[in-house]
Amino acid sequence: MNYWLMKSEPDVFGIDDLKNRPGKVEPWDGVRNYQARNMMRDEMKKGDLVFFYHSNCDEPGIVGIMTVARESYPDHTAFEPKEKYYDPKSNPDNPRWFMVDVKYKRKMKRTITLRELKQYAEGALADMPLLRKGNRLSVMPVTGDQWDFILGLE
Repeated sequence: MNYWLMKSEPDVFGIDDLKNRPGKVEPWDGVRNYQARNMMRDEMKKGDLVFFYHSNCDEPGIVGIMTVARESYPDHTAFEPKEKYYDPKSNPDNPRWFMVDVKYKRKMKRTITLRELKQYAEGALADMPLLRKGNRLSVMPVTGDQWDFILGLE
């Protein structure tokens, strides 16, 4: 099993939005970074665990846990000109962008804030991509040890 962290702005799509979807499942569309796309396309497997991270808000942090419910498939929003994430260089015969479906598992007992996580940047979370200066990826791997450590902070 792999572990991941995926970011979303709560005013665009938050943990409660996922919780309230039919079947608690939603496509994670709109990723337009090649490195993040490659992780979703090539490495994410059904059943992998994912931290849901609220970004670009007053108190960014890990707010919940979800699972990968469906492995990667072409992101249809890239093909539709009226969509926010339309990409004219992508088409169904040669898709450029991919998405996975995620499923709500649970909310964290409390938000594990970025500020709190940074306290461990020299220790248990030293190699965590989220804490690297300048890292703005919306999808990133988490090691099993990091996963366990973060759950221990709840």
